[in-house]
Amino acid sequence: MQELKSRPDKDARREAILDVASRIFLEEGFDAASMSAIAARVGGSKGTLYNYFKNKEELFEAFVDRHCAIHARLIDSFEVDGGGYREALRRWARQYLRIVTSDSTMRNYRVIMAVSERWPDIGRAFYENGPLRGARNVANFLAQAAAAGEFVIEDSLRAAHQFIALCQSRYQKARFLNYLPEPDEVEIEAEVEAALAAFYAAYGRRA
Repeated sequence: MQELKSRPDKDARREAILDVASRIFLEEGFDAASMSAIAARVGGSKGTLYNYFKNKEELFEAFVDRHCAIHARLIDSFEVDGGGYREALRRWARQYLRIVTSDSTMRNYRVIMAVSERWPDIGRAFYENGPLRGARNVANFLAQAAAAGEFVIEDSLRAAHQFIALCQSRYQKARFLNYLPEPDEVEIEAEVEAALAAFYAAYGRRA
């Protein structure tokens, strides 16, 4: 990690602080992490940190915001090509399951959930900018697909939550509790195909 003084761009310096803070939050948890420890790891002073973040809470909020933004870039898009709506949903589901069951995502979730119990606003912000944003994105896709005749759906957001649940339900709790390792590509493929089959059985337009 470069020291802050070697990064001339202010945004790059802010990202450097976030890089270090993220690792410390994941290693030690929010409560044990300190601005002093973050400053020492970065290579600057606490005064430098306070130029970017007024306290540890604001730094943690930025950590949550960045986590959500990274996931949004990775799983927000649907592309309907020659494979049609089912193939677009299949591609999205594979990518979604890879991300949400990854070790990195699990570590982030655990830290955020632990803080949310006594800091509900951060939990609310994470949910709205992460899982709910993703569900609304899926809902928009399903509404478009329904308008094109692919599905019969009255409530696209409810259907989106149901599809997401079908994709992750078997792994979510097991991964949170470290009962199972990250699924491999064969396992992801099997889970996605089962989810698609169930979802189309419920919502697919009958011939």
